[in-house]
Amino acid sequence: MKTVFSTTCLALASMLILSVPLNAIALESVTGKVILTISGKVEAKNSDKGAEFDLAMLERLPQQTFTTMTPWSKQPIKFTGPLLRDVLAAARASGTVLNASALNDFQTSIPMGDARKFDVIIAHHMNGEIISVKTKGPLFIVYPYDSKVELRSVIYYERSVWQLKSLIVK
Repeated sequence: MKTVFSTTCLALASMLILSVPLNAIALESVTGKVILTISGKVEAKNSDKGAEFDLAMLERLPQQTFTTMTPWSKQPIKFTGPLLRDVLAAARASGTVLNASALNDFQTSIPMGDARKFDVIIAHHMNGEIISVKTKGPLFIVYPYDSKVELRSVIYYERSVWQLKSLIVK
């Protein structure tokens, strides 16, 4: 009887753990250099500033890779990084607008709907290489411009922040 009870409890505990959404798990602590801070309407915080990420944390999220032309290059570029929606889910962000800021103080607003509607990534690699600050890094918000005609417009190009440092969720 004791074994049946223990087995049943173990099975119920396993089902409970498996039923918890991935984004409900606490955000891990940063161990490397912080390269992205998400603040504002975020529930998962790992610092007093909000949800902070180092490169290793971003690389542990599911990765996407696509090759696309950009208005800033003469050749298609292969970008790799997590989907914007996955990064926002890790921070448990909820809002309608993202205010994105770059290292050079460029700022733009991105509707949260873009993260759901398009496979926007926060790229940390270009053509297989880590993106340095000198070459638009360490992070670059990139839309898959070649995937839809509507993405090849100034509206989306202006939302593509290179040298991304922070997002404020409103």
